[in-house]
Amino acid sequence: MVTAWSSCEQDVDDVRDAVSAILTDLGPAGVDATGGFGPGWDALVKGGYLFVPAAPADGGTLAEALAVVEEAGRHAVRGPVAEHGILAGWVLERAGLPVPEGPLTFAPAPGVREDRGRLFGTVPRVPWAQDVHRIVLLVDSPDGPVVAMIDPRGLAIQAGGNLAGERRDTITLDGAAVIQQAPAPGFDELEARAALTRAALICGAAARAVGLTLRYTKERHQFGRPVGRFQAVQAHLVTAAQQVRAAQVATRSAAMATTFEPEKCQVEAAVAKIVASHAAGVVAAATHQATGAMGMTKEYELGHLTLRLWSWRDECGSEAVWSRRLGERVVAGGAEGYWPLIAGDAVAAPAEPVGSR
Repeated sequence: MVTAWSSCEQDVDDVRDAVSAILTDLGPAGVDATGGFGPGWDALVKGGYLFVPAAPADGGTLAEALAVVEEAGRHAVRGPVAEHGILAGWVLERAGLPVPEGPLTFAPAPGVREDRGRLFGTVPRVPWAQDVHRIVLLVDSPDGPVVAMIDPRGLAIQAGGNLAGERRDTITLDGAAVIQQAPAPGFDELEARAALTRAALICGAAARAVGLTLRYTKERHQFGRPVGRFQAVQAHLVTAAQQVRAAQVATRSAAMATTFEPEKCQVEAAVAKIVASHAAGVVAAATHQATGAMGMTKEYELGHLTLRLWSWRDECGSEAVWSRRLGERVVAGGAEGYWPLIAGDAVAAPAEPVGSR
């Protein structure tokens, strides 16, 4: 496993560097005039980077897919980068269903009822529901969770969005026909993957925000010297940089651990989402403090990034939700299970699902 783990880490670094180079060359993200997600999404699709993660032996691992998501967060790529392969594609494949062409999105739908191949109910905050080819839902049924894929065309969709303006639509299902369905596999791992996608997005956007702030404080002069030379500003920069690094370590470690030991994914994902969500708020505050009024203008990129940080920190389980669940696991394990849980030598008992938030 040591050799495989080391090899995977190198592959992850290679993927991250390649995607970073591609997206950097494209410049700022934008909306495609033809109605697509923009050049960033198109480049990732063309390069084959929005893949369904596989087992380490097969290549194209979860850790590599999350590296792509991290870079997408850094470059503010529009579209269901987090949902397409890591969530929708993966759960379809695990359920033994074919993965269709075209962009996919995923959402839990605990309040939706399935009756003879048709769905009834409402699903809030579905990422990019209006713009994808297929929507994959996790639906409750008398026999347990079911994966159901539907066509968004013809559905009643109420437009919505998060703070950053990314689509989070509400869909109303009034007898919508199910294209494919099967029993849902690996619920705990699916939930952990969702949390890790948001943690990875936060890592990318937070790193970009700190980089912009460092550059600004070097270029902006006040009282005859760069504002970055003032101690108060340096304190903000150090705080933000520390938080970014903590989030990266926690998220990348969780990505590797979940790739090789998915049975431990819930604990690893909980830690990553807690650290990343906390970092999102601290980084947003510190970078705006350091840049002052400039950071609040629409013309400056920082504000667009911090709006995403504030949005993603609460999606797929907030810091408070995952902290409570992690605490419950520690208590359930008792004194004897505390150190094995920290050291990664024990698998914690399952907890209640976090839902879509």
